[in-house]
Amino acid sequence: MKICIVKLSAMGDIIHAMVALQFIKKALPKTQIDWIVEDGFKDVLQNNPDINNILPINLKAIKKKKSAIFSQYKILKEYSKNNYDLVIDAQGLLKSAIVSKIVARKDIAGFDKNSIRESIASLFYDDKISIPYEANAIDRNMAVICKALYIEYTKEDILNKKPFLHSSLHVEQQMEYIVFVVGASRENKIYPKEKFVELANKLQKHILIVWGNEEEKETAEFIAQNSKYAFVAPKGDLDKLKHTIQNSKFVIGGDTGPTHMAWALNIPSITIFGNTPEYRNTYITPINQVVKSDSQVNALKLDHSDFSIRDIEVDTILETYNEVLDKM
Repeated sequence: MKICIVKLSAMGDIIHAMVALQFIKKALPKTQIDWIVEDGFKDVLQNNPDINNILPINLKAIKKKKSAIFSQYKILKEYSKNNYDLVIDAQGLLKSAIVSKIVARKDIAGFDKNSIRESIASLFYDDKISIPYEANAIDRNMAVICKALYIEYTKEDILNKKPFLHSSLHVEQQMEYIVFVVGASRENKIYPKEKFVELANKLQKHILIVWGNEEEKETAEFIAQNSKYAFVAPKGDLDKLKHTIQNSKFVIGGDTGPTHMAWALNIPSITIFGNTPEYRNTYITPINQVVKSDSQVNALKLDHSDFSIRDIEVDTILETYNEVLDKM
């Protein structure tokens, strides 16, 4: 059997869907699994033994140059020659549904119209999976992928998952360290740099700050300049990021892709939530905990004026950190 998963972006969303791969291979070990992804995120998938082929696409190029639609269509038509038995749209957007339609020669599975934000996408699917949009993102991805393949699983199975992010780097770290993830896609998902400094000074552990752009680098440098325990990570790619988190002792950061990597790698972590729903955006485990602001969050309608993440006390994070250590 040959299947193709369509999950284009973003990093955290791709990670939330990747957990399903090991369940497919366990239930259907001879299945060929290909994955269509935005080119900028393909390295998240690299080196995963359960993926046969990573198929990059650059739909973002169309925003800059409309004529790019023709080159991207040509790429997708080439992918369709793989003659998949099933294409699974795990994204649930109109653009991912169109991608699925171009690539599919047979059936397409996806969410039903009541389970996604862009309900028109469900018109493209043959097999439609129902699960509330506000349900946990990992549960949603497991449902749309595994149910389409008639694979049974339990929540306990997910909690007992194997780590599923893999780096090509094999250099062992010489020092134990905690990772700080200081950036995010939106300003109101970012914990204040001054409070990261306070947290670093109270932890009194070797801290490595990862960053992905110049603004995040400036934040990392501010923290390092104000805490003798914090150091700015060298510039790196997604492969290096996976390796850094895989070799860390703990990860602390906002609701963003690099923090979710810790859950994927079974590394202890704290995810800091403000205006986004912790019950939807991560899986809480004994070693993967959250700290949430007092803000009431509606997953169906996020309040982009909510900056309550800034109000979370450092001591609350420190207390949660110690609680996680006690469970290890």
